[in-house]
Amino acid sequence: MNVTYDIIIVGAGIVGAACADELSRRGMAVAIVDREWIGGGATAAGMGHIVVMDDSEAQFALMRYSQQLWHKLRLELPDDVEYEQTGTIWVAADEEEMAEVRRKRNYYGQRGVPVEELDAQGLKHLEPHLRDALAGGLRVPDDAVLYPPCGARFLMERAQQSGAKLHLGRSVTQIGDGCVRLTDGLEMQAQYIVNAAGTSAGDLTSGLEIRKRKGHLVITDRYARFLRHQLLELGYLKSAHSVTTDSVAFNVQPRRTGQILIGSSRQYGAEHKEVDHEILARMLRRAEEYMPGLRAMSAIRCWTGFRAATRDKLPLIGPWPDDPSLWLATGHEGLGITASLGTARILADQITGAAPEIPIEPYLPSRMMLSQTLKEPANA
Repeated sequence: MNVTYDIIIVGAGIVGAACADELSRRGMAVAIVDREWIGGGATAAGMGHIVVMDDSEAQFALMRYSQQLWHKLRLELPDDVEYEQTGTIWVAADEEEMAEVRRKRNYYGQRGVPVEELDAQGLKHLEPHLRDALAGGLRVPDDAVLYPPCGARFLMERAQQSGAKLHLGRSVTQIGDGCVRLTDGLEMQAQYIVNAAGTSAGDLTSGLEIRKRKGHLVITDRYARFLRHQLLELGYLKSAHSVTTDSVAFNVQPRRTGQILIGSSRQYGAEHKEVDHEILARMLRRAEEYMPGLRAMSAIRCWTGFRAATRDKLPLIGPWPDDPSLWLATGHEGLGITASLGTARILADQITGAAPEIPIEPYLPSRMMLSQTLKEPANA
């Protein structure tokens, strides 16, 4: 049995859901396939931080663009998405990190992002449960948090209202040449196939290099008004940049329920889903160094997830050079929640021929092919 659509999206995480929503609302016949459920995988495992980052101009452009799309959408979001514009405070432990606060302040300010530099007293006033003797921080009030699985569900439901067809609990064995083959024997055909399968994307597309980066999270019982902002140490940037060693960093998020979500850890080469108790203990100790009151709290659950990472820390959004029917929307690592709406817009603009609102060249998958070619030795 063959079924034909304009577009088939493989992956029902928040990126796949956003792509389905955007493309179906542009009048295309869309199908979504996933072996699990809506908002599973990395979406279910993530913190849900809608954050602007500035590792590169390209990263900043996509994150800010996506964040603004989330802000526009927020009035339509149902209550269970728990969208809260909490703001982020980047916490500086010493004067060296305060220099980074000022760099980020200038960088963001020049690009129209509201920011507020905090001295030690201002930081303590906003977050009194932080330890004493911190140097200050940078407050970014436009940053927000949400509950990712419900965010993905909302986007998928909107896509279905526009006619998208959802196929859950069905595993894909092969994609390409306009065809998606499932383990149950069904073949689905489309002009375009979007690989939005996260860490599994490389299993479905030959030659695509996606690395898994494991992370741990812990959520506490309810402690109302203990935490107001998403807090990250500036050392988090060093942790995020490490590609060879396991790392942890202070990263806490307030939930509407009064619970506190505690991160973060990063591991390469860890394939098992089980909690690594040594890494978990390191992560919690780091959090307690910044907020000693966490030590007395009850943790009710801890879990792990895998981020889909690329070598250059930018997602892959666009056509795969080896197959004109195959498109990618993957490789966001820990920024897929923020970047989902921007990714969907960029992808849909390319497919429909619309003019994109930000430059798309940094995210095109063809850069990976070029990079691989440059690494290969010339023939003798």
